[in-house]
Amino acid sequence: MVYVYSKVVCLFLICLLFNKSRIQALDGNETDRQSLLAFKKAIMQDPQNALISWNDSVHFCQWEGISRGRRHQRVTRIDITSRDLSGPLSPYVANMSFLQTLQINNNSLHGEIPPQLGNLFRLKGLNLFLNNLKGEIPANISRCANLQHLRLGRNNLVGKLPEELGALSKLRSLVIEENSLTGRIPLFLGNFTSLEILYATRNHFSGSIPDTIANM
Repeated sequence: MVYVYSKVVCLFLICLLFNKSRIQALDGNETDRQSLLAFKKAIMQDPQNALISWNDSVHFCQWEGISRGRRHQRVTRIDITSRDLSGPLSPYVANMSFLQTLQINNNSLHGEIPPQLGNLFRLKGLNLFLNNLKGEIPANISRCANLQHLRLGRNNLVGKLPEELGALSKLRSLVIEENSLTGRIPLFLGNFTSLEILYATRNHFSGSIPDTIANM
C-alpha cells in the first residue's frame, strides 16, 4: 500500500513539473509575441508593409523577419533590413531573452538606443547600421557578454565610447564609423583580441593612437 501511494505521489510530482515547464514556455512565447507587437506599435512609418504579417492570423514565429530556435518557439533572430522603417526602437525588444541577432540596419530608426538591450545576454549580433539614431552608446551593452558583432555606424551618435565596452572580449567586428563620437581612442581596444573588423572613420576622436591596438 505504501509503495502504491509513493508511486502515485511521484506521478503527481512529475505531472506538476511538466505542467509548470509548459506554462513557463507558454509565458515565454507570449512575452516574445507581446514584445514584437510593441516593436511594431512604435514604428511610425512602414511604407513597404514589412510588418503587415505581424498579426494574429499566423504564429509570430512565421512573421516576416523573425526566426526561432529549433528546440523551442522563442525568437532568436530579428532581421528587418532595408525596409524604410521609421520610428524609435522599442525597449521591449530586450524582453526577448533568447534573442541572438538583432538586425535592423539601413532603415530610418530615430531616438536613442535603449539601454535595456544590455539585458539580452544571449545576443551575438547587434546591427543598427545606417539609421538616424542619436544620443550616446549605452554602457549597458557591455552586459551582452556573448556579443560578437556590434555595428552602429552611420548614425548620429555622440559622446565617448563607454569604458564598459572593454568587457566585450568576444567581439569580432566593431563598426562605429560616420557618427559624432568624441574623446580619445580608448585603451580598451586592446582587449578585443578576437577583433577582425574595425571601422571608426569620420568621427571626432582626438589624441594619439594607443599602443594597445597592437594586441588586436
